[in-house]
This record gives sequence, C-alpha cells and structure tokens, in this order.
Amino acid sequence: MSALPPCPACQSEFTYQDAGLLVCPECAHEWAADGSASSDMQGAPGADEKVYRDAAGNVLQNGDTVTVIKDLKLKGSGGVVKMGTKVKNIRLVDADHDIDCKIDGFGAMSLKTEFVRKV
Repeated sequence: MSALPPCPACQSEFTYQDAGLLVCPECAHEWAADGSASSDMQGAPGADEKVYRDAAGNVLQNGDTVTVIKDLKLKGSGGVVKMGTKVKNIRLVDADHDIDCKIDGFGAMSLKTEFVRKV
C-alpha cells in the first residue's frame, strides 16, 4: 500500500510523486505534495504566470490580433510601422519586447505591449 494520498479529483490510489507535485496517472490531475491548496495544472494560469496587457489594459493571449497605436521607427532599416497597422497571430514571449510577430512588408519583429491595442 502506498503512503501517498489518493487523488482528490478521482480518488485513484495510484498516485506518484514527481518533483514537488503529486500526480494521478488515471486523470492526469496534479497537486502540491506539501498538502497546500490543490490546483489543477491543466490550463488554469498559475500565480507565477505573467499576464500581458495592451495599452488599454486588455489581457493579451497568443494568436490575438492587435493594432499599433503610434508610429514606430524601426532601428537599422529606417522604416516606420504606421499607426493603425494590424498585426495578426501574435506570440507572447518573456523578453524585453513582449510580442513576436510578422508584419506585412517588414517581416518578423518584436513589439512592446505598451504600443499595441487588442482588436
């Protein structure tokens, strides 16, 4: 008999420990091994997950479409991304510039969330 507690989601007795978490192989529920508050790790944002917000305070997610809210001068090429340019299918990254994207006519680039607004 295992000394680990049963799964709180499905009551399965076949739980195992993986790093600091207890895992149920039957329903894939994960929870803290130290007995603190149970949290389902399958899509619920964690407390340490960064929330990205646009200039208006709207929450951004991967795949969103945004609009540039001011003219942005590009370093190196001398071009300008004009205000109102739509950027589709953004990807959020944890870096100096929070958004990786492709803009028609300019190619791949990184933007800061403070210069875009969600469409």
